[in-house]
Amino acid sequence: MSETQQQHRHFILNKPFGYLSQFVTDAKKKKLLGELYDFPTGTMAIGRLDQDSEGLLFLTTDGKMSEYVRGRKVEKEYYAQVDGVITEEALAQLRHGGIEITHEKQVYHTLSCKAIKLDPAPIFPERSRRVRDDRHGPTSWVSIILTEGKNRQVRKMTAAVGFPTLRLIRVRIGNVLLGAMATGEVREVSHFDL
Repeated sequence: MSETQQQHRHFILNKPFGYLSQFVTDAKKKKLLGELYDFPTGTMAIGRLDQDSEGLLFLTTDGKMSEYVRGRKVEKEYYAQVDGVITEEALAQLRHGGIEITHEKQVYHTLSCKAIKLDPAPIFPERSRRVRDDRHGPTSWVSIILTEGKNRQVRKMTAAVGFPTLRLIRVRIGNVLLGAMATGEVREVSHFDL
């Protein structure tokens, strides 16, 4: 490993609900990643999780590493809590692909993916704002594994098949698992295990 590569630093984070996956914004009163940890100057998120999403996020000071991770067809696994009890028909639609979503003002058709209902439901700590309670009807959880990553893609996909996402948590990128990381926990790593 060259001296330049050794100077770069890499991190994994369990991003909490309500934080933007960035360090600077013009928006007022937004929670940013720099509030969670004293990251070195030049740290960037590899890919993003929207403000309402939680879970595993990679960060690095190495732009080449960022391009490498984003350029590979790395699996990303999400657990989505959806409105209603998801049907096998909806799961089949997700798996098949071809779901029409809008990405950057253009129509995009999703690739095939893996999608299964999680039963029993996974257990996660309560987030800072409750999803809702049982008075509003049942919910269910689904695992969705993608190799692509359009803006708010999982949310758009589940809504398109009739089961809007209420809570979204990324639990895996490549071989790296969220596991028992606490909400807001940051770990420095020597590399990303893809």
